[in-house]
Amino acid sequence: MKAIWKDKILAQSDETIFLENNHYFPHDSLNREFFEISNTTSDCPWKGRANYYHVRIGEDTNRDAAWFYPNPKDAAAEIQNHVAFWKGIKVEE
Repeated sequence: MKAIWKDKILAQSDETIFLENNHYFPHDSLNREFFEISNTTSDCPWKGRANYYHVRIGEDTNRDAAWFYPNPKDAAAEIQNHVAFWKGIKVEE
């Protein structure tokens, strides 16, 4: 699987976890040059607190376009150290 925005590969892995219609990519599959930590958080009743990344390519920033659970609840333990995408970021094989 690949996560793509503005013709750049943000992440690529054959070992994503598919959960709630999202592919979660291992953190080590990210092309870190495109990611900047955000101060945004959100809470999910069964997964826990999510943190976000802004995705930046050149002058373009896609704010809070990727999220991850640094300390997920037990029910979502499998997605620890994984990142998912939205806001126009294409995920494809």
